[in-house]
Amino acid sequence: MQQAESSRVDQVGRELEELARGCCAIARSAGAAIMRVYAGEFAVERKDDNSPLTEADLAAHRAIVDGLALITPQIPVLSEESAEHASWDLRRSWARYWLVDPLDGTREFVKRNGEFTVNIALIAAHAPVLGVVYAPAIDELYWAWRGGGAHFSTNGQSASVPLRTRPRAEPLVVAGSRSHADPRMLTALEKLGPHELYALGSSLKFCRTARGEADLYLRYGLTSEWDTAAGQAVLEQAGGGVFDLAGQRLRYNTKESLLNPDFLACGDTTVDWTGLLPGAAHA
Repeated sequence: MQQAESSRVDQVGRELEELARGCCAIARSAGAAIMRVYAGEFAVERKDDNSPLTEADLAAHRAIVDGLALITPQIPVLSEESAEHASWDLRRSWARYWLVDPLDGTREFVKRNGEFTVNIALIAAHAPVLGVVYAPAIDELYWAWRGGGAHFSTNGQSASVPLRTRPRAEPLVVAGSRSHADPRMLTALEKLGPHELYALGSSLKFCRTARGEADLYLRYGLTSEWDTAAGQAVLEQAGGGVFDLAGQRLRYNTKESLLNPDFLACGDTTVDWTGLLPGAAHA
């Protein structure tokens, strides 16, 4: 019985590894589509929530959806650019699904600062079990799968570097959004004490924490589940964690709304981060 269970776990791990490598190729394809738009002039539209939308978002969406349909036609896809077609009545029955942000950091794309990413995650039992984050403008590729660790490569290198978070440093390095300031963030930073602020766009905040370049990423304010899932997978497999301010692991597809609560992402999970923050539900 034990041998059979071990064999099953190995088989699942091999499947996830194969899917992760396939998603890396898909993310690079989507990144190439983004960069073709990035190289020229582009129009910026506004969605109903006033967030920006460009042709690059739509081109990346098509590349990802088409690529995933080839490798896993049986697994549904929830993308930021098609979320209106996935009702809660439909989603609540999904045992696993792809959760995609074709262009995370559209504001950074519009500013042309290079800090935008392609995010692809596989969700199973409300948790990200695989994640790929690709920053095409700076050619940084991050990928991870449950039990397989987190990995990084750049400049088209075939060899990858394993990622590992670091123990809490002094002073703290706190990753924060370039485009989404919140006054509660300033209050929290004051309570944390001496720190350095590391301004970054998109899911790079999760990934640089996974690389040991930051200790903490705090996010107050609205984010959606496709903003966090892939980065969470990378950070967790590198030894970190992503939690709401009650200290609970961030979970997915548990309710009709696709909005996340306020959360923190950390490299050192032995630290009681919620106990250091104002307004958090301390244990």
